[in-house]
Amino acid sequence: MKARLARRLPAARVPAGRLLSHPPGRMVDVETPSSIPFGALARLLAAEARRHDLVVPAFSSPPRTPGANRTIRRLPGGGVMVAVRVRDRGVQDVIDDLVEGVLVANGLAGQAAVGWRLALRTVLGGEEAMAA
Repeated sequence: MKARLARRLPAARVPAGRLLSHPPGRMVDVETPSSIPFGALARLLAAEARRHDLVVPAFSSPPRTPGANRTIRRLPGGGVMVAVRVRDRGVQDVIDDLVEGVLVANGLAGQAAVGWRLALRTVLGGEEAMAA
């Protein structure tokens, strides 16, 4: 049966130089979100917070709220979710938001937060942390 159908269908005629199904175009670089470095930063920060017996929030990207750079939600079980926008932002801004999320999750403010902020930022390494 298949052999009979194959004989009845005419062979496709492709004009010379027209082997593509779409017109020729130009390929351009596509910006990819830096989710792998974001994940590495979040894991490193979580490990450092855990090492100091701090509450470790869950991290995600991007925030659900349109236009927000960072959101922090208290979860029903007592946990905290910190969502940070990565796209179109500097590395230091992302690091600052991750660190602030840990501080908020632990209720650290004022003078108590100053030392923790410096210690946690130092562990993440700033600009070098997302290079690669």
